[in-house]
Amino acid sequence: MASKRIMIIAGEASGDLHGSALVRESLVIDPALHFFGIGGALMRAEGVETLVDAREMAVVGLVEVAAHFPTIYRAFWKMERILLDSPPDLLILIDYPDFNLRLAKVAKKAGVQVLYYISPQVWAWRVGRVKKIARLVDRMAVVFPFEVPFYQKEGVPVSFVGHPLVDSVRPTMSIDEARQAFRIDSGRRTVGLFPGSRKQEIRTHLPLLLQSATILKERFPDLQFILPLASSLERADIAPYLDASDVAVSIVEGMGHDVIQVCDAIISVSGTVTLEIALLGVPMVIIYKVSPLTFMVAKRLIRVDHVGICNIVADKRVVRELIQHEAEPRLIADEIARILTDSSYGEEIRQGLALMRNRLGDGGCSSRVAWIVQEMLA
Repeated sequence: MASKRIMIIAGEASGDLHGSALVRESLVIDPALHFFGIGGALMRAEGVETLVDAREMAVVGLVEVAAHFPTIYRAFWKMERILLDSPPDLLILIDYPDFNLRLAKVAKKAGVQVLYYISPQVWAWRVGRVKKIARLVDRMAVVFPFEVPFYQKEGVPVSFVGHPLVDSVRPTMSIDEARQAFRIDSGRRTVGLFPGSRKQEIRTHLPLLLQSATILKERFPDLQFILPLASSLERADIAPYLDASDVAVSIVEGMGHDVIQVCDAIISVSGTVTLEIALLGVPMVIIYKVSPLTFMVAKRLIRVDHVGICNIVADKRVVRELIQHEAEPRLIADEIARILTDSSYGEEIRQGLALMRNRLGDGGCSSRVAWIVQEMLA
């Protein structure tokens, strides 16, 4: 019997991480499965045939997507041709909604079943997409419990599978070992700089983070700074910004969770990484900037009170968010300074993060999704 062919689409670093775990668990159940599609280094390491690298796809915002449209269109066309000319046994979509929902429409035309893992944020904006998903998707595997009612209301088969980060957020070393490996002085406080996993985010946010670090260094001369480099980036992507800064920053590749645990406080862009930081209980400030046009449109459409996913899950403002015009070096530095100097404030944040962690359920997410894959293939 021929092995089952599964197309899997992960258009950015977080999707690459979760996709790799899903592929690994699926191959434990059935080693003969053949995965191919769009992904990054982590999915390739699990044996996925990546026809398009996720690094080429990782952009956000109206203006930014428009600039990368030719690249994204070529990737879509390549996947579309495969779906129509040589349909796989299953299409797995991971987040990345604008691209993936269009591909789901092609899959429906080709008679290919669709599993959507990690839901588009319909609860935050463009809630009308639930009806579109109901027409195009055969099964939803969602990672937040509050997402289930959105799909049940429209009759979409949906399962809350837990969050994959509950399993994957695991430092590989003790704090002392990590400090030694990263050459971090245990007698000095450490601030993490998390500028994002996309090149566009680096251009927008890294100069801002370095300016904030300069202010903090003036206030606290003993501070040391560390930056984990996302798997979707290379050192050359950040080198020009670091060379232009007066602040010394230690760069660590491929060990983000170990970096998080050695930090006393973190400045992070909004995104999946804030959930990783929250799961390890480190106080942070969340920032984000997009083009003025993207911000203007998003402000009209977004229906939630928070941007940071840890705040959304906790259903309250656990950590401060400095978005768009508020993402200013002095305000960022002020918040980090308060975390470092006000012990009761820092403890309040840690307690809020613990509450959020409890709401994400038990581990085993990727295994649950792998069994859903088996059910659909059967």
